[in-house]
Amino acid sequence: MFKIKNKIKFNHSENRMRQEGDVKSSIADFDRNKNLSYLLKERFDWMNKFIDINDKGIEVGAAAGFSKKFIKANNFKISDFSDHEHLDYKNIDAQNTQFESESFDFIISSNMIHHLPYPIKFFEEMHRILKKGGKLIIFDAHCSVLLQLVLILMRHEGFDFTKDVWNTKSPSTDTDDLWAGNSAIPYLIFNDENIFHSQLGNKFKISYKKCCECILFLNSGGVTSKTKYLPLNNFFLRIVVFLDKFLSFIAPQFFSLAYKIVLERKN
Repeated sequence: MFKIKNKIKFNHSENRMRQEGDVKSSIADFDRNKNLSYLLKERFDWMNKFIDINDKGIEVGAAAGFSKKFIKANNFKISDFSDHEHLDYKNIDAQNTQFESESFDFIISSNMIHHLPYPIKFFEEMHRILKKGGKLIIFDAHCSVLLQLVLILMRHEGFDFTKDVWNTKSPSTDTDDLWAGNSAIPYLIFNDENIFHSQLGNKFKISYKKCCECILFLNSGGVTSKTKYLPLNNFFLRIVVFLDKFLSFIAPQFFSLAYKIVLERKN
């Protein structure tokens, strides 16, 4: 991966995106912003290929809880560290959930891992609460050249490729700020599968991994942090999705803004 800088971090006061972390505004924006609803459909619909209708599942770090609009499972709940009314489970730390062991057939984590101070604790906890053969379904940042540029231009969150994401004593992002982010974390975990297997191969196997997303997000208006966008109808949104797939195919290290990953619990 080409790195514009090894690390850069921005304070919330520097952020050029609006309404950072405003979950209520994000929920309200879903129905009036077709670009956003189309983006979220693309982010969640693919997950249903790995879920059976009668599976028991949960999303950790659900924030606005958009997954509930798209995930097709009869027993699916959402949780978050916050206490918003729309959540099924409130004040849940994804690194220490307090759920019973082997509770879930699947767990969804969407754009949450890059906010975690101690990712290894998260994976250990997900292994504990997943049933054997259960799936951890992940959508998260891919710190491509384009994403690095976007983060620098918008002065949003930041990235740090120098962090040791496997260290349980040295945090990978700010421990005192829920909305702090290090967008390099998923890349550091998943880019080199040999390293992943050496650290977590006894707990998980990677059963699906793909880079995705580009223009669709950039013209979405943002999910929980807002920017200006050009409204498009379904015809043009489908063209954008096609372009995104093409760009992610020819040069993911430059263009792709996100990962789609499925981990299967081994034993």
